[in-house]
Amino acid sequence: MATVQATERVLARLDQLNEFERQPVTTERLHGGGYFAAVYSGEHIAATEFVIGALFVNLGAGAFDVLAGLLVGNLLAVLSWACVCAPIAVQTRLTLYWYLRKIGGPVVMIVYNVLNAVLHCILAGAMITVSASAVRIPFGVAAETRWFPQHISFVLVVLLVGTVVVTLAILGFRRLAQFASVCAPWMVLMFVAGALMVLPTLGPLRSFGDFWEIARTQIWTGSSTAHGTGIGFWHVAAFAWICNLATHIGLSDMALLRYARRASYGLYSAFGMYLGHYLSWICAGIMGAAAALAMNRPLSQLDSGGIAFNALGAVGALCVVIAGWTTANPTLYRAGLALQAVTPGWSRWRVTLAVGAATTLVACFPFVFGSLLGFVSLYGLLLMPVGTIVVVEHWLFPRIGLTRYWSSRNGLAVNWPALVAWGVALVAALICWTTGILHEFFLALPAWILTAVVYIALAAIAGARRSADDHQHEADPGEQTVPAHSPPTASTVTSAASRDIVLYVSGVTALVCLSLCLVLPLFVFVSSYAGADVFRANRLALGKFLIWITLLYFVNATIWVSKWEQRRKQVEQGV
Repeated sequence: MATVQATERVLARLDQLNEFERQPVTTERLHGGGYFAAVYSGEHIAATEFVIGALFVNLGAGAFDVLAGLLVGNLLAVLSWACVCAPIAVQTRLTLYWYLRKIGGPVVMIVYNVLNAVLHCILAGAMITVSASAVRIPFGVAAETRWFPQHISFVLVVLLVGTVVVTLAILGFRRLAQFASVCAPWMVLMFVAGALMVLPTLGPLRSFGDFWEIARTQIWTGSSTAHGTGIGFWHVAAFAWICNLATHIGLSDMALLRYARRASYGLYSAFGMYLGHYLSWICAGIMGAAAALAMNRPLSQLDSGGIAFNALGAVGALCVVIAGWTTANPTLYRAGLALQAVTPGWSRWRVTLAVGAATTLVACFPFVFGSLLGFVSLYGLLLMPVGTIVVVEHWLFPRIGLTRYWSSRNGLAVNWPALVAWGVALVAALICWTTGILHEFFLALPAWILTAVVYIALAAIAGARRSADDHQHEADPGEQTVPAHSPPTASTVTSAASRDIVLYVSGVTALVCLSLCLVLPLFVFVSSYAGADVFRANRLALGKFLIWITLLYFVNATIWVSKWEQRRKQVEQGV
């Protein structure tokens, strides 16, 4: 009896984890810019970076193509979040999943949400697999780079990692942001440290000219262009933009940005794009090339854990584990929200638990490793047209004389123009992809335009034309006017926090540890000038020392984040 009562209490507490799945976010639950900097940094400085950074090397992209193409493509991605996704999220305060119900009706919402959840499960599963590729190392489990697992021991490792990831996803947005805020600064430095630790193994470095020579001859060699496969500047730029197509242009990140106080917080995605999809991809490429050389094996036969372990030892493996968690957590969170919208009798934590179990099962099959670029392209193409339909109806319909939410106003269960536009865009994109008319990286913009044109034309025919009465009385059921909110200023929180000696000491200690994570690898890098033997000795010593610095950092950073959050709440409550 006692056990049953205890279980009921736990379930009741879990049901109180309200994440505004079906209604607009309220003012008191909005977050400042620091949360979004942390979330985007944590999510996009992640396990995929080890895979994608290495794939650019494996595919033979040129050095200029990678370094310059990523600058352009990531800028396009940041502008997509800031100018498209964030404004709609802030105006509605809804997830895409429930805003889509107002526009597309329940059938379109169900089709989209189920497809979205499945794709998110696959992506989150891939991140769990990447984490497991590092956890396997101390247990002596062999690397898995095929489509199906070859060893039961690897499956057991995946189940362990998946349990942790699902637990964190159930805890919700605030816990994810807190976790990411601790991990993100350290992960950035680990990517940089890893690149510094292996660069001298690729050749002597005395100047930028030496680096450029190594970059173009041993890392990003341009061999794909030479062999006619054409992975060049525009391919790299386009991929950097479309690799998160579903979340920015496709509006999936409304689930996160609905918590933003202002639409300009979409610009905080730059922390993820330039620290993650620029700096981390470049560093991962360097580490991948060095690992292939050190192990005398093709890069395609190495997993993320092996690449990081070659560069940084145990702390590199830990970086891969944490990077996998910080990506899988928000991905599972989105998948849970998507399915929760079509299972009204279930709370979000129950849905997330079910999704997490399926995701962990997917993670046992490491099939995404060898085709991640293609999967990410397909993932974006499948979901992006729905975001296009929402953008068109939210912004363009009032300007061209069509009625917003016309399908819901007419009581339609199915918005057939939305389904047809979605289907036409997908069929056209897949034909262009499979026939080679367009490379998959370049399909997004034509598909967006085609979706918009077809939807506007069909919606006008189906009943979206606005009458004079509609124009006069049209309300915006999707928009939520949020009262002005005056959060505590940084100076107020800082003044209150300065009285807490524990917070001060833990913060300073964490900063010192972060500084050492950069300064010591720089020292090892410079020691390569003294000769190979000195460099190897220093590199081995630092690999052992970094793990203790890392543990000290995480203890103190966790204390600092917890204390700072307590002080912020006390200031908000006037304590």
